[in-house]
Amino acid sequence: MTTSLKIDFVSDISCPWCAIGLAALEQALDNLQGEVTVQMHVQPFELNPRMPAGGQDITEHLTQKYGSTPEQQAQIRDTIRQRGADVGFVFNPSGRGRIYNTFAAHRLLHWAGMASPERQLALKKALLVACHSNSQAMESTEVLLETVAQAGLDVARANQILTSDEFTAEVRAAQAFYSSQGIGSVPAVIINDRHLISGGQPAAVFEQALRQIAETLDRS
Repeated sequence: MTTSLKIDFVSDISCPWCAIGLAALEQALDNLQGEVTVQMHVQPFELNPRMPAGGQDITEHLTQKYGSTPEQQAQIRDTIRQRGADVGFVFNPSGRGRIYNTFAAHRLLHWAGMASPERQLALKKALLVACHSNSQAMESTEVLLETVAQAGLDVARANQILTSDEFTAEVRAAQAFYSSQGIGSVPAVIINDRHLISGGQPAAVFEQALRQIAETLDRS
């Protein structure tokens, strides 16, 4: 028997643990083929909603935000690179250099979810690679349109969105909704609007949790 699950993946482009969590979740779903079918929806969350144009040096940003030292940050980056390697996601060994505002990317993801839902996840993954593997400027229209092309979406339409304020209200509303539901960190994986798996968990953790949820639904 196959169980249908709805998954809302709440995350931010600039979050490395979101890249790890998504890759691990996909590994878990591969292992659950034949047991579950999934409708996945990418949902917005901004770690730095007030990040100005031009971004900020990432070492400076992390020191201001978390009080961490450059040495501590280097250790965390090593851990992140290893966790990424475990699930097949490659982080730039030199790091990102700068961190950028990601609201425009979230507007594109919202559009993709409406216009071509089957391609929304491909856009999300292209954005994560641009940010974390290629260390690109995620506020750049050129960079964003390249990810749109990679996902097989309409580049001209995406450019129209980026040069307007389209979907601003919708993304703000979605962010407010998840905040009102107690989501304060990402990734947050919400199953069938009621089960929450927090953090960039290993694939085995996602697999076990999803199997348990599916078995519970099958018994109900």
